[in-house]
Amino acid sequence: GSSSILLYSAWATNIETALVLEKLKSQSSVWQAQSIANVDLRRFQQMELVKGLRSTYKYLNTQAAEIPQLIRPYLNAAYVALLQPYADASEGRRLCWKICLLNTGIWLMWQFQRLQPMMNRAFVHQPLSGLTYTLLSSTFSHSSLLHLAFNCLALEGFGSAATTYLRQAQDKNVTGQLESTSSYHFLSFYVSGNLVSHVANARIRYPKLIAQLSSPVSRTPATDTWASAVAAASSTVGKSATTTASVASASAVTIPGSLGASGAVYSCVTLVALAYPDSQVSLIFPPVTPIGIQTAALGILTLDMIGIYRGWRMMDHWAHLGGAAFGALYFYYGPSVWSHTRAIL
Repeated sequence: GSSSILLYSAWATNIETALVLEKLKSQSSVWQAQSIANVDLRRFQQMELVKGLRSTYKYLNTQAAEIPQLIRPYLNAAYVALLQPYADASEGRRLCWKICLLNTGIWLMWQFQRLQPMMNRAFVHQPLSGLTYTLLSSTFSHSSLLHLAFNCLALEGFGSAATTYLRQAQDKNVTGQLESTSSYHFLSFYVSGNLVSHVANARIRYPKLIAQLSSPVSRTPATDTWASAVAAASSTVGKSATTTASVASASAVTIPGSLGASGAVYSCVTLVALAYPDSQVSLIFPPVTPIGIQTAALGILTLDMIGIYRGWRMMDHWAHLGGAAFGALYFYYGPSVWSHTRAIL
């Protein structure tokens, strides 16, 4: 799965880079003679983005000619207030906003009761279902508003920083490989991080849950004679409370599905913590004072390890650790694998 995503993302990056390069050279004969760097491609794309937004603004003004003059200034102000931050934001931040919009759209679908069967089937990864596409669809699925809010808030910060690092790593490539966008690279990293977190669940957590389900709760003693039957009945009456509690405990053990982008977010956190070790982060809950990013990352990973040891089931701790491990591995080996993949396509 992640290999296919890597190949597609590298291919799409090559295609888009070639198109942008050709368009840039067609703008002026100056670019035909001088060398072009990644910063030139990105600056050109930013100019094209602003040009497109201005064209849209002009078109909307034309269409709004029939709107009362009193309302028109407010519409213009709303358009500028909405799209000016979009134009000023980095490429990585704009991409993270789009992912958050997709997450929000799927969350809204969860709120309709009639869609629940379809959502549970198509947007929750059930390891025993045999479906593989849910490994991808569940990455953008959140049924809880709190889960959605936390993941989007973390993605907006750590995801944009991770995209910046991937861009900087490509700029340092000694082969001089041009890259007009880092969006496909980040999407490949993001989705692969969540896939690895699902694998961590499937290989470690789910076998333990299945073992709990398959273990016998109680066994009926053999009753070959009348006396043994009477003894067994007396023993069953004496242990009824214990047996009932055991059955209730066993029935509580289920095979839960997984959804959400927590594994991918943890990949971004560890990647950024290793790439920018001197950075600081502020939490949205006490303590709100800035702390080192590596200290914060170590703290949340320690919390997940405690959760595994204590058997907490509120969060998917193995998925978090799997995503964090992928982020660390990608920091050391990911950029070189990405460049090599683009070179062979």
